[in-house]
Amino acid sequence: MKLYFAPGACSLAPHIALREAGLAFELEQVDHRQKKTKDGGDYRAINPKGQVPALRLDDGQILTEAAVIVQYVADQKPAAKLAPPAGGLARYRLQEWLNFIASEMHKEVGALFNRNASDEWKAQQKETLVPKFEFLAQALAGRDFLMGDQFTVADGYLYTILRWAKLNKIDLARWPALAAFFQRVEARPAVQAALKAEGLIK
Repeated sequence: MKLYFAPGACSLAPHIALREAGLAFELEQVDHRQKKTKDGGDYRAINPKGQVPALRLDDGQILTEAAVIVQYVADQKPAAKLAPPAGGLARYRLQEWLNFIASEMHKEVGALFNRNASDEWKAQQKETLVPKFEFLAQALAGRDFLMGDQFTVADGYLYTILRWAKLNKIDLARWPALAAFFQRVEARPAVQAALKAEGLIK
């Protein structure tokens, strides 16, 4: 498998999942502004959407969308317990979290990176995010991860978006359970390895 990624982008979530699963994979960096791969190739020829992540499967097919890719990865190594088995209610709970992160957090926090947005707009955007951070903090109160004691691919995805929040000067210390979750996930060896491979930490 080959993961097409941009450092620190939402592709970090499947990158973490691949390392947590212990699967063999290659990385290929993408300039998501120029839509070029590291070797100068046209990334749109790989993923017409032009966005990372994209995962090239062993049979050559391309899979896109972070919330989908992380589930595919989890299903390749059930013993890693990165996702509950398909068909059970717990799997739907995982999908519930992945959809919430994708639709309510990913796009909303990601919008803060818009260079053309005014400081006033960004301040308003941060205020609209407060109830969502509060919801997450309440969900994590008294538990290590979103699904309980077991780390899942939803945790890697949420961690990725919380990194964006911190980069946009949202202080997670306002929500102690969320700040503790962030530190807990970041300390995981697979997460550290992914961060180092993307050049995000030394």
